[in-house]
Amino acid sequence: MSQSHSQYRDGGDAAVRAFTAAGADYLFCSSGSEWAPVWESLARHHRDGLPCPQYLDLTHETVAVGMATGYGLVERRPQGVLLHAAPGLLQGSMAVHGALLAGVPMVVASSESTTYGDGPGQDPGGQWYRNLSIVGGPHGVAQPFTKWSTEAASVHTLPTMITRAAELSWRAPAGPTYLNIPLEILLEEWDGREAKPIVPPGSTHSSPEEVDPVAQLIREADNPVVVTETAGREAGGFEALAAFAEAWNIPVVEPDSAVCGNFPRTHPLHAGSDIGPWLDEADLILLVNCRAPFYPPSRRPARAKVVVIDEVPQRPHITYQVLFADHYLEGNVANTLRQLTKRAHGLDTAAVTARRTAQEQRHADEQAAIAAAEAKAAGGEGVDPVLLAATLRGLLDGRDAIVVDETITHSRVVKRHLQVSDPDSYFYVQGGLGQGMAVALGVKLAARERPVVLTIGDGAFAYNPVLPSYDASKTYELPLLIVVFNNRVYKSMNLNHRRFYPQGAAAETGEWLGTDLHRLPRLAAFAEPFGMHTETVDAPDALAPALERALKAVADGTTAVVDVLVTR
Repeated sequence: MSQSHSQYRDGGDAAVRAFTAAGADYLFCSSGSEWAPVWESLARHHRDGLPCPQYLDLTHETVAVGMATGYGLVERRPQGVLLHAAPGLLQGSMAVHGALLAGVPMVVASSESTTYGDGPGQDPGGQWYRNLSIVGGPHGVAQPFTKWSTEAASVHTLPTMITRAAELSWRAPAGPTYLNIPLEILLEEWDGREAKPIVPPGSTHSSPEEVDPVAQLIREADNPVVVTETAGREAGGFEALAAFAEAWNIPVVEPDSAVCGNFPRTHPLHAGSDIGPWLDEADLILLVNCRAPFYPPSRRPARAKVVVIDEVPQRPHITYQVLFADHYLEGNVANTLRQLTKRAHGLDTAAVTARRTAQEQRHADEQAAIAAAEAKAAGGEGVDPVLLAATLRGLLDGRDAIVVDETITHSRVVKRHLQVSDPDSYFYVQGGLGQGMAVALGVKLAARERPVVLTIGDGAFAYNPVLPSYDASKTYELPLLIVVFNNRVYKSMNLNHRRFYPQGAAAETGEWLGTDLHRLPRLAAFAEPFGMHTETVDAPDALAPALERALKAVADGTTAVVDVLVTR
């Protein structure tokens, strides 16, 4: 260690060294006045050529957390997120909760004062005494929407607390942890003790005694089905599920609640998104990383046994969860699927052939229905959402693109017609709307060589911190293709109003409140001050050329926004 560095050891150094040891590639920071010790430490690290995480200076909390989420979806390792006091934590809380739902590891930190200027040492500033402090501390606020939340009470334990927070966030079920690091601790002299580098979690495996009976259940089943929401989120899970389904010839359903691509949508064994028919027909349902398959929860299978394959079947952050499990195979999901794949022998050839033939026919019927829907959409006067999704699919073919989806009304259209068939190529934004741009930026940060496309509704677009997201895109050279499915209405709100009150006063008078977005200005225009490529499209023949120009702009290093005025 250089002499210049050894002269300055405080809590800022302790934090930076601990995040470095934890293997964090980045510190995603939405600036707060408590982080001067960390900034000073980073400046010293840069001056002295010492290793440290890269620092991203971001201008909104949702952008900071959302980018860490997107990065973690691809890299699957914990990163650091620095927010400001309790207000910054509250501003970023929706995105932190989204990271919890998505199962993304990260260590989130913010700060509060403990002395309010009455203690020895440097004065932290009166803002905490007057405005920023919150009863119980920010770690109390964070507890409901994080995996683990506490306060670092001493500079001497701070490095180990960061290590522990990172390790806890990485363990199943992966998710964000939170540390309140008081400013006085960041300013306090540190003795230089090092944090030990963390290592990846060890894996747990189901034993042969547990796997063999399940393999026998599958062998004896005439009409089994797999239902999965997040198998593709696990390292190797996408490939392991494909091999398992092929070996046993079992159809795979990805319900609307799927949060990522889990199985090739073009594969003959892909059975769409509707679990409904299988509840009456299947004699064995394999829930593979499926948090909440049945809705309403009381809608249990008519005769099927249920096998749950999941590292942590009972998600502790879900308030109400019904699985109807008859068997559990707990442990690493990809490994469990591989173990079951090895046991795919002694099958009833006639039964397997019959169900494979039936599924191939279902798949062919679905592909024909998709083609018919696309042909109908192509013949319309305006831009149907189906036409938009199909056109986008054609243009992305062969580009190894990643799609981040923050649509609501059009989410089924996007999944059905984009037909993503590769691992780590589709992610659906979790939690509340308004995070999609940030998550897409984080995905791009982790996969700079791949095109990243954000599909987003106009309502969701309005919820996003648009200007801070564009700033991050330009500053850190993270070009995105942003495609807005713009129907000028909060359609999901309107549909619920019509569903609950089909003959109500609004239906009689046409006064639909809470839904109209016609008043919004041209959405693509917000990108123009940043020098980004913008297009607004309202005609079918203009759609493909506009998207082609936008993709070229992205390939040339510029974010492109294509606002498509869809017909519904």
